Formats: sequence, C-alpha cells, structure tokens
Amino acid sequence: MKFSLSWLKEHLDTDEPLEKLADKLTMIGLEVENIEDKATALAPFTIARVISAEQHPNADRLRVCMVDPGNGAAPVQVVCGAPNARTGLVSVFSPPGTFIPGKNITLSVGTIRGVESRGMLCSAAELQISDDHDGIMELPADAPIGAIRRMGRARRSRAGNQPDAEPAGLHRRAWHRP
Repeated sequence: MKFSLSWLKEHLDTDEPLEKLADKLTMIGLEVENIEDKATALAPFTIARVISAEQHPNADRLRVCMVDPGNGAAPVQVVCGAPNARTGLVSVFSPPGTFIPGKNITLSVGTIRGVESRGMLCSAAELQISDDHDGIMELPADAPIGAIRRMGRARRSRAGNQPDAEPAGLHRRAWHRP
C-alpha cells in the first residue's frame, strides 16, 4: 500500500519526523519498505510558459514551441507532439540532461523532422505523478514561471528535522523558487 505523508498526517496528530514515523509504523506491524522522495527526482523540472506554438514545417502532428523557462533565461525551442501544446500554456519543462522517469530516458538536444528541440514539455505520466498521458500538464496561469514544482515531499526547516510545512500532495499545489 502506498500513501503520502500528508495523507498520514490527516489521520494522525503528530509532529514526529518522517524517519521516526516509519520506525513506529514498523514497530506496530505495518512494515515500511520504502520512502520515496519524489522532489529529488523532480528537482530538474521547472514551470515554464509557452510563448509561441507554431505548426512544425515537416509534420502535421507536431508543434514548434518557444518556451520561457523563467529566471531570466533565454527562450528555448521545443518540438512537441502533445495535442494541447499552445501559446500561453503554463506547463512543466525539462532541459537537456534531465532524466525522464516515465520514459526511462535522459533527455538530450535532438532534431525532430529537421527542427532542433532543446528540451521537453512533460505530461504527468512522464513525471510518474499520475497515469495521465493525453497531453502535457496544464498548470494554473498564475504558477510562477521558473519555479520548481514540489509534489509529495515535506520540506525540512532550517533548524533541523521537523517538517516546516505539510508536503504538497497531488491534489494540492506548492511551488518553490530556486
């Protein structure tokens, strides 16, 4: 059975650190086999805005998108096959060198039908945060461009091991500016 820390804290009134909770669950007969920190795997991904989406010159189902990755970086050209890729869309961007967990590949600069692509706009399935693979993720228009999307992780306070906020579950939003 898998569950998030935020779900567990909805049912328990505790401020114990995650490691201590796992030990106590195991002591009462609910063995904790693994603790996943999704935030580490998702750290290279940022929130980005599609500033233009034009028809690919050599393919009917592809679009050539210019993407603003935020933080003052220059726009990046991305070839995208998602049906919902459009100008103004806020989504999740991965630059070359990023490991895409849902595809089990490390992204590199590539040429798709004669057009260079320097990154990827991602679906939730590619990030392994849901099974939705019908298109790239659509985030709220007010999502902070350039921020790292945090999902399923308790952030640690500067003082030590106590979480300083509940982790963001799939039904909640939380952003962190690097």
